[in-house]
Amino acid sequence: MESSKGVADQEARVPLLEDLAAVEFKEEQGGYEEDGVLSRRVWIESKKLWNIVGPAILSRVTTYSMFVITQAFAGHLGDLELAAISFGCTVIVGFDVGFMLGMASVLETLCGQAFGAKKYYMLGVYMQRSWIVLFVCAILLLPVHLFASPVLKFLGQPSDVAELSGQVALWLIPLHFCFVFQFPLQRFLQSQLKNRVIAWGSFGALVVHVLVSWLFMYRLKLGLVVAVVTLNFSWWFLVLVLLCYTFFGGCPLTWTGFSVQAFSGLWEFVKLSAASGVMLCLENWYYRILIVMTGNIKNAKIAVDALSICMSINGGEMMIPLAFSAATGVRVANELGAGNGRAAKFATIVSVTTSIIIGLFFWLLIMMFHNELALIYSSSKLVLQEVDKLSLLLAFTVLLNSVQPVLSGVAIGSGWQSHVAYINLGCYYLIGLPLGYFMGWVFHQGVMGIWAGMIFGGTAVQTVILAIVTVRCDWEKEAEKANVHVQKLSKTNRYV
Repeated sequence: MESSKGVADQEARVPLLEDLAAVEFKEEQGGYEEDGVLSRRVWIESKKLWNIVGPAILSRVTTYSMFVITQAFAGHLGDLELAAISFGCTVIVGFDVGFMLGMASVLETLCGQAFGAKKYYMLGVYMQRSWIVLFVCAILLLPVHLFASPVLKFLGQPSDVAELSGQVALWLIPLHFCFVFQFPLQRFLQSQLKNRVIAWGSFGALVVHVLVSWLFMYRLKLGLVVAVVTLNFSWWFLVLVLLCYTFFGGCPLTWTGFSVQAFSGLWEFVKLSAASGVMLCLENWYYRILIVMTGNIKNAKIAVDALSICMSINGGEMMIPLAFSAATGVRVANELGAGNGRAAKFATIVSVTTSIIIGLFFWLLIMMFHNELALIYSSSKLVLQEVDKLSLLLAFTVLLNSVQPVLSGVAIGSGWQSHVAYINLGCYYLIGLPLGYFMGWVFHQGVMGIWAGMIFGGTAVQTVILAIVTVRCDWEKEAEKANVHVQKLSKTNRYV
């Protein structure tokens, strides 16, 4: 419990800190000129956007690279090891990430709008609430790791792949609990524009991962389990870096120590987190289900390896639109929290346009170098040939994903998670999956049919619907809603 002296000190300094934050925020963001020349407005908004996107891309690429490096080392151990680590990192970890990242993403709405509304103390309270909720969630999700082998066998995966994947899943439990702290920390810092800290911390973790992987896998040749252990170690290194920065003076305005207020209003927070979790996990699980479905076709091991490589390449490029998604969520939430509906709309337009241009570049790159895509992962001729066949679908998936995550970022920044969850459920699971099944098995198109049905039946339809919702949005009304929402949540806390 906070002492009365501590409370008095906090009340005395908060106005000064608010003034300081307002100056810093203004310097970072610049001004919004509604009636200025369009080219200048685009330039100003692009600078604001890239101040977030640049570090966000670096942090996401470096953390994702840790999985790629682990898969690459495992792939050179053999096809079975590559399939097992692919299931572990893509399906098991993907299941974790899908739900816990979604639950943590409510902080993009709450922290972003609170920061824009200058309710700075609320950011620390929100993060602590998210830690509590995610820890309980992690406990409930533990059976996914404990019973991975029998579940994969039940889903029709080859016995040897399922057994080895189950061992990998058990050794990934430390990483599972790492997400409890890492995801909220990242969104807490991101919402107050401290993206460079996340980027440098992620880069440091990547350097550590490369060194330990090289030592234990390449020099000492200690096998698959040690590859997973190095992944755990590197991710926890990143968490410790971010915790130290937050606790020891990096966020004097938004982190004032642990508070019992984190336990108040938990049910309301759980409901908001659940809506956000369902929205994003339906997206994340979609392509994990694609890999599981592929495991049931003929020559499953080669098909799973090839598809996992394509998903890994797609996931690496996906770090760019995901960075735009995060930046758009922050920009929209900050502007709506500050009551600037038109600025939020303009930020959305600039972000979507920029991401599409980058998506077109990578689409062209994949089309040009489709023969060499898989060389970093495997030397198997069969796997390389299968990846080459799938490269066209990979290219169009990349192009679609240059739009869809950014629109999801708009939804998160605006607090539309519960509505988008229904859209995702309908598009992905009532249209995309059945179409993928019919294309793959009924029309005998194999993995290409499954993937084509899922991207053109699910992802494309969802993107169109989100685009229509965004275009028809009344941004001034959204700004009013954000202001009411922030005021309502902050009333339960005395020191804001």
